[in-house]
Amino acid sequence: MKFYNSVGPNPRMVRMFMAEKSFEVPKVEVDLRGGENRREPYLRINPAGQCPALELDDGSVLTEITAICEYIDEISTGTPSLIGDTPEARARTRMWNRRIDLNIVEPGANGFRFAEGLKMFQNRLHCIPQAADDLKATAREKLVWLDGLMGGKPYIAGDKLTMADIFLFAFLDFLASVGQPLDPACKNLAAWFQRMKARPSAAA
Repeated sequence: MKFYNSVGPNPRMVRMFMAEKSFEVPKVEVDLRGGENRREPYLRINPAGQCPALELDDGSVLTEITAICEYIDEISTGTPSLIGDTPEARARTRMWNRRIDLNIVEPGANGFRFAEGLKMFQNRLHCIPQAADDLKATAREKLVWLDGLMGGKPYIAGDKLTMADIFLFAFLDFLASVGQPLDPACKNLAAWFQRMKARPSAAA
């Protein structure tokens, strides 16, 4: 088994998930900035030209971060599940992961790609520079919304760490580095972020 790794929040999310699961696998570094992911031989690994990717022992490949994490969760039976132990818990994790993806991660990440990251992404995907500010505003608004729902909960989905926490943390930490810091007024999320940052897996 091999993990195709690179810079960026997507691979980091999976690395952090693997660390929480005590799951170790050899890593192959892909030069994302140099465009290695957009040419052969990497395109034979992942025709979408994206990182990360997990090559299984039989040579088949899994891509998309939530799919990779769910696979790791299912095969790592000796550690607590980060998806959930019951159908209800798994549904709740997936519900929050989807909300975070649609409402915060995608608008925030596209706001970066269409503005600060435009030089890197303009020849790789359809960019809409005029939409960047509105996308960033959407992400900020939904973070305020999420902060209000957090209340005193230690984690996004309740009392236990889940994939949703790892997903949001990896992207909020990245977005803060590209001009989209978390508003300190979001006190519940700010406290949650510090708890996540203190986890050993955050260094993965």
